[in-house]
Amino acid sequence: MKILLDPQIFNQQTYGGISRYYSEVFSILSKKKDVKIILPIYKSDNAYISKTQLLVENRLLNSLYSILSAVKISTRSLRKKKSDKLLDKFFEENSYDLFVPTYYNPYFLNKINGKPFVLTVYDMIHELMPQYFENDPYNVVEFKSILIKKASKIIAVSNNTKKDILKFYPQIDPDKIEVIYHGSSIKIEPNVKVDLPPNYILYVGSRADYKNFKFLVKAITPLLKANPNLKLLAAGGGKFDDDEMKWIKSLCLENQIVQKSFKENELGHFYQNAELFVFPSLYEGFGIPVLEAMASGCPIILTKHGSFPEIAGEAGIYFDSNSEEDLRDKIQMLLNDKKLKAKFAKKGLEQVKKYNWNDAAEKCLKVYQEAIS
Repeated sequence: MKILLDPQIFNQQTYGGISRYYSEVFSILSKKKDVKIILPIYKSDNAYISKTQLLVENRLLNSLYSILSAVKISTRSLRKKKSDKLLDKFFEENSYDLFVPTYYNPYFLNKINGKPFVLTVYDMIHELMPQYFENDPYNVVEFKSILIKKASKIIAVSNNTKKDILKFYPQIDPDKIEVIYHGSSIKIEPNVKVDLPPNYILYVGSRADYKNFKFLVKAITPLLKANPNLKLLAAGGGKFDDDEMKWIKSLCLENQIVQKSFKENELGHFYQNAELFVFPSLYEGFGIPVLEAMASGCPIILTKHGSFPEIAGEAGIYFDSNSEEDLRDKIQMLLNDKKLKAKFAKKGLEQVKKYNWNDAAEKCLKVYQEAIS
């Protein structure tokens, strides 16, 4: 089986759950004797794919990129141009069995000559909460609709995501959609040292509106003011912008609400050393941070929305997303009870055993084989 893997998500993301998913699954599949993966990228800024053996080797080009980067000349547009040219070459040769798009741009439909393609749908948040995506540069709703209807098979990352797909596209045969969970990638490297506060509640990732970061801050403000040694640590998601800093200062919490970036091998320590992890998002198709927290032995507090109850099961402590008081009470409950914290940390370590990238890769391979046949 020869699979042509679309490069679009690796051009969009440096970090992110979607590019991690493809990097993990296709790294495993590429080691199989009867599977060949073609990824038309010579060099990538993506943190995950750049560590795999999936990139196309071209020492001359990579030397040129290194020289240009050394003299502070951006190579991004040049790299994309070379990648696009290589992709067109593979389209023209037509010597592959299956195309796998990594995001929703349907540019490839008139290039694959009727070959099957398998689409992964990560969530339906753009359809469920359009108010947060009025100026979407990727035209996700329109493009996703086209691909859902034309895909040979669809992979949904959770049963909840499958349910949401069928809610918006009831004409789709449910048997066309296979549910395949993500795996857990996070590792805690003992030799890695990270400068972290001694006492903090952890939030991870984007602070976009539906992620509900401001709701968390409002809920936790009385706890922070009652305990000056406690901090809220926002890991990743970029530095606080001017509006965020202005708002945090208006609460007189600029010393207790802090943002900190991380390298890939540091993230496990953020979870492991936290008092607890809060994921207040109003919706997630899967929620990789849930796995990361559980795998790191960090108790989690999260909403009952989207896929969370399905993924976290009894390892999660759930709060009412309409009640700041309920979230505050759940946080206080864990902070006050070390035995309860240990109990939920243990539950998380058990629950996360259900999620494995090798299992995911095998299930994806089966779907790909079905699409070809």
